[in-house]
Amino acid sequence: MKTLILVLGLALCCTAQASSPGNPIELDGMWQQGAVLRGRVPVGAQLQLDDTAVMVGEAGEFVFGLGRDAAASAQLTLVLPDGEVRKTTYKVAPKEYQIQKIEGVPQKTVTPSAAQQERSRKEAAKVWQARQERGVATDFTQDFKWPLTGPITGVYGSQRVYNGEPRRPHYGVDIAAPTGTPVSAPAAGKVTLAEPDLFFSGGTLIIDHGHGLSSTFIHLSKVVVEVGQRVEQGDVIAQVGATGRATGPHLDWRMNWLNQRVDPTTLVGPMPAPDAAGSP
Repeated sequence: MKTLILVLGLALCCTAQASSPGNPIELDGMWQQGAVLRGRVPVGAQLQLDDTAVMVGEAGEFVFGLGRDAAASAQLTLVLPDGEVRKTTYKVAPKEYQIQKIEGVPQKTVTPSAAQQERSRKEAAKVWQARQERGVATDFTQDFKWPLTGPITGVYGSQRVYNGEPRRPHYGVDIAAPTGTPVSAPAAGKVTLAEPDLFFSGGTLIIDHGHGLSSTFIHLSKVVVEVGQRVEQGDVIAQVGATGRATGPHLDWRMNWLNQRVDPTTLVGPMPAPDAAGSP
């Protein structure tokens, strides 16, 4: 993972900047809504993002994320092993999101029945519990790879307004592919959820990459790993489908850092050209 040295002070730009060698924090990423940032601090140091503690690995590794609607500024507090406290305020760049307004949609299509909503609430609790895993592994330090290749048909942060009623924003990246296309692990981690058929998301899989960063894959036709299993980067973990509330076969890849929904594309480069097998 590439690193850049930062000065602790007032950050005037949304990107990491090089600074004096005396500054002990390294950071890789952009200060922008939806971004995932990774880095390293001295061994034994503590780190906090605003009011949230950031886990620090044995070698000083850390990761944190900024939500879709993150505030215009964020503060990092670093406590060095000798007790010295340093605070920095950073500007967080806003992102423009696609907003689509659709009128005349039948209400039964927009709003699930009472029974469906009750089922969804129970399933959401199970998903929430799976995302509470905060393993000490530092698989998040890997250079993430696309789980498959294909046309991008949906982007992070977009939102639809049905009949004047805003729906929840889309928190993932959609990649179109035929049903049955293999899905590979973008980075190593531990499987914390493997469900064949949830109401909204259909076949659903969650992988914990450590320190609260997780990947979620939904609308799967088949999940080929089990809860508790460790997977390595590139392992086949599932197959593309159109299960749940999907209109066609595709992979919806999402990421969370704790309770912040972040953009997976901030950890990968441009979509590579597909090979003959349709995988990266």
